[in-house]
Amino acid sequence: MMPIVVPFYAALLALLFVALSIRVIKARRQERVAIGDGGNLRLRRIIGVHNNFAQYVPLALLLLTFVELTAAPLLLVHILCLLLLIGRCIHAYGVSHASENFRFRALGMHLTFASIALAALYLLFSTLMRLVIAG
Repeated sequence: MMPIVVPFYAALLALLFVALSIRVIKARRQERVAIGDGGNLRLRRIIGVHNNFAQYVPLALLLLTFVELTAAPLLLVHILCLLLLIGRCIHAYGVSHASENFRFRALGMHLTFASIALAALYLLFSTLMRLVIAG
């Protein structure tokens, strides 16, 4: 079965990644910092949001693709993808501000972790069930 849900969310997440990348480039130009953050707290936050996204989203998308490939209910796939997308947006918003509202940061991470953990648990359970049935 060809994935039809995850590619849509992957495309949205890719556009968000491009937007975050452009923010880093613009901020580096404004602050005249070629590499790293130059000790600039604003730039450090912007780079941190981008890095955090790059660390969590690839694994999450891989797991979500596997979930969809196991013929999971499409509603479940949508929910897991939405958790990831909303979590990443909320996290980026929360961390981007100097007067950070920690609740946004925490909620964004909770939603991201929920997407990853629930996908992993679904894959473990569905794989074990197939082994038991086949076995």
